[in-house]
Amino acid sequence: MSDDIYIRLLGTVHAERGSRPVDLGPARQRAALAVLASAATRPVPMSRLVEGIWGDEPPRNAEQSVYTYVAGLRRAFEPDRGRRAPSRLLSGTGAGYALNVGPAQVDSLCFAERLDEARTCRREGDDRRAVQLLDEALAMWRGTALSGLTGPFAERERSRLELLRLAALEQRHESLLHLGRHHEITDDLRDLTVRHPLRERTRELLMLALYRSGRQAEALKVYEEGRVLLLEELGLTPGEGLRKCHQLVLRGEPGPWRGDGVPHQLPRHLAGFVGRSRELDELERRLAPGGGRPPTPLVIVSGPPGVGKSALAAQAAHLVQDRFPDGQLFVNCRGATPELPALTGLDVLGRFLRGLGVAADAVPADLDEAAATWRSLLHGRRVLVLLDDAADLAQIRPLLSTPFGTALLVTSRESMTWGEDSYQLELGRMSPAESAAMLAGLAGEERVRAGAGDTAELVRLCEGLPLALRIAGARLASRPDWSVATMAGRLGDERRRLHELVAGDLAVRAGLAASFTALERSPRPLDRLAARALSLLGLLHVPEITAEAAAALLDADPADADLALERLTDAHLLDRPRPGHYQLHDLVRLFAGELRPADPKKPVLRALAYYAASARLASQVMDPHRVQRGPVAEAVTHQVGTREEATAWLLEEEAVLLAAARQALTTDDDDIAALGLALAFALHWPLQRAYRTTDLVELGLMVLRVCERLGDVEIAMHAHGELATALRMKGRRDEAVEHLRIELAIARQLGDAFSEQRALGNLANVHYHDEDFEQAIVLAEQQLAVAGPIGARVGVRYARLILGEAHHRCGRLEQAREILCLALADAEEVGDTTHQAHLRGVLGKVHLDLGMPDQALPNFLLALKLIEPAGNRVSRLRCLLGLSRTYRALGELDSATGCVTAALTAAVTDRLASEWQQEARSEQEAVREARQAAGARGA
Repeated sequence: MSDDIYIRLLGTVHAERGSRPVDLGPARQRAALAVLASAATRPVPMSRLVEGIWGDEPPRNAEQSVYTYVAGLRRAFEPDRGRRAPSRLLSGTGAGYALNVGPAQVDSLCFAERLDEARTCRREGDDRRAVQLLDEALAMWRGTALSGLTGPFAERERSRLELLRLAALEQRHESLLHLGRHHEITDDLRDLTVRHPLRERTRELLMLALYRSGRQAEALKVYEEGRVLLLEELGLTPGEGLRKCHQLVLRGEPGPWRGDGVPHQLPRHLAGFVGRSRELDELERRLAPGGGRPPTPLVIVSGPPGVGKSALAAQAAHLVQDRFPDGQLFVNCRGATPELPALTGLDVLGRFLRGLGVAADAVPADLDEAAATWRSLLHGRRVLVLLDDAADLAQIRPLLSTPFGTALLVTSRESMTWGEDSYQLELGRMSPAESAAMLAGLAGEERVRAGAGDTAELVRLCEGLPLALRIAGARLASRPDWSVATMAGRLGDERRRLHELVAGDLAVRAGLAASFTALERSPRPLDRLAARALSLLGLLHVPEITAEAAAALLDADPADADLALERLTDAHLLDRPRPGHYQLHDLVRLFAGELRPADPKKPVLRALAYYAASARLASQVMDPHRVQRGPVAEAVTHQVGTREEATAWLLEEEAVLLAAARQALTTDDDDIAALGLALAFALHWPLQRAYRTTDLVELGLMVLRVCERLGDVEIAMHAHGELATALRMKGRRDEAVEHLRIELAIARQLGDAFSEQRALGNLANVHYHDEDFEQAIVLAEQQLAVAGPIGARVGVRYARLILGEAHHRCGRLEQAREILCLALADAEEVGDTTHQAHLRGVLGKVHLDLGMPDQALPNFLLALKLIEPAGNRVSRLRCLLGLSRTYRALGELDSATGCVTAALTAAVTDRLASEWQQEARSEQEAVREARQAAGARGA
């Protein structure tokens, strides 16, 4: 390698040897150097050189011309080299030509390294160092990259480097913001925004810098200019990051603020990743092609288990993430996860839609509608989607018809075929050199190099399977007194090797058993507790576990359980996907499920009781005025003190709680199934609030089957009621009525007046939504007649709410107002904010229809104030539209404009149903007409 050579690509292509410039010859010879320098030591095939210089239609003598350019570069860089002496700088191999310079000798590679280092510093909170590194990186630029060069490679590389430069500028400005140096960057950001007016990230940073400088009005103007420009040029609304920044400025909040408002869900970058250079090059070429071409829509990495598909895909995704500025999405499809069902296409779409900013209650429950929303959201955007461990093509089919610009990167054990718009990479075993490098990264380079022969034998025994190499390397790393020869000797016995290294379940089982036994027989109490924890974790079929849940399993203190989970993590038997949450690797899950601890029922009962009791408590804290039905589990619970804490915990643990409920409800053990009932009922209100209708219906049907098996008529009565609610929410009102009638009959049979009035009220609600208002009134009056004498105030309020709404829709406005006021007074007395908000909203509409907008206004304002903390977007939209109509009736057209604009923004950005968007647009038109009429009168 020639250490005295430095090549500059960030401007006019230029090279120096020592202090002297090198004459690089004609433009195409400089283009060949640019291709070779960008690869730095990696061989570049002749085909890539030809394509990079001339494109898809090269001249007939293209290869001969490349030979000429290579010879010219060799003469320029090595003028003293003899005619027959081999070139030390530019060597030819069977794989192509390699320029033997290090990354530190090419400015574009130095720039990228500084950028990566700066990102690391920012993640670690060291913004001062990040700014220093970015200043060094940006100082390397001397103009337009590859200036003066033409051809496909130059165009692609110039575009890629320019995007990296923009990213560096934005990162620098963000770090300066974090350092409080907003005053000194506003002019630079304004200039950058002028030069790149459609780049939302830059505009967002400019808004924040202006806002923090006390220039709120200018910040809002920057947003509005961007909004109009995006709409006119691209037909798009501002992205989530820009919208959030706009809201922050509007509310006058001080922060904190960090991030760019787009999803960045990729698994962390693997610092120790080695090898797979050919595969990475191919994936990069497919996902980030040059010449302005869109990426391949579907790229699949398939191969046997343990071959490293997930690691390779994650690494490739990080390499190209800058080419997808609108976000990167990730999901584990659980296609080969033991004991856990694979995610459905609707599950995956739901996660991604929420990741793109769609509200949970606005995610369509219909697969086709969700897929259509997905396509609409991605239109005009560049998003990278990483789908890990897909079961088959059917699982991900709903996501496949994405607009050009978005790429799906999929890993799977199954081979897949999907027409011309896809590419499949069959991933094989690692080469001996790559395997040795992987072992060196895990066990230490000096250690591996010292026993080169033993390393070659260990690599041979591992057969190039990354999972086997990882196990061997981790054991060496955790046992510094072992040599590589010791490890190779342990695997030398064929009977032992077959158990530890052959692909498939048996290949992993023996290695896991050795680690487990080492913990189980250890003299340290913590090791033995960790072994016991692993044996119990296999009993629960949940995707993640916390220390609290593990404490219930172990019947131990949460602090001890946390130590046990951390010990398992250190032993590579447990993963920690995020702080406080632990996950069994797929193959470890199988192993743990085979351990069969003594008396396995009691730990499961304890864990399920913890989940059920914690979910019930959180639901009660979310809204203490909602009636909790079903059996009650007794256990130490997760503690939540506020509505916000309860909501956050339920959302975070939702997948775990649902999985635990499904496991319990499908078991043959009656005691475990009974706890499944308790958990399912505890989840009813949270799932209803989140509009998870599919889960509600699924759990409701399971609960009914368990009730029939247990012969519990009372719980079955409650189950019919809960299932009816879910069916009504899904629009299956005839089925809902059938279950409510069964609930009503059982309640009357049991003499349960409270359940009777509840069933009557829900029946009234179904008829109201069917616009059968007179029947709704009959049923609500029946509910009132039952609820009043037994003192069921929540039932009385609910009946009056339905009566008020129904009389309003029938035109009996004074009667509706009188009934609603009675209900509101009671809701205020007991502090039921949910009913207060609903009643205020209906009263506002009644007063508006009575021609009393001055009475309607305070009702809508109070309703909105109560709704905001609850996060109910549909109720908020109703209130905003009601306020717009009220302000319009009062002649306060500026206020009306503000409310209807907010309503329309919410309807569009939250992806609410089309009827809500249409209602908002109709009101917007009414406000516009009112403004025109007012202007005409003024004239």
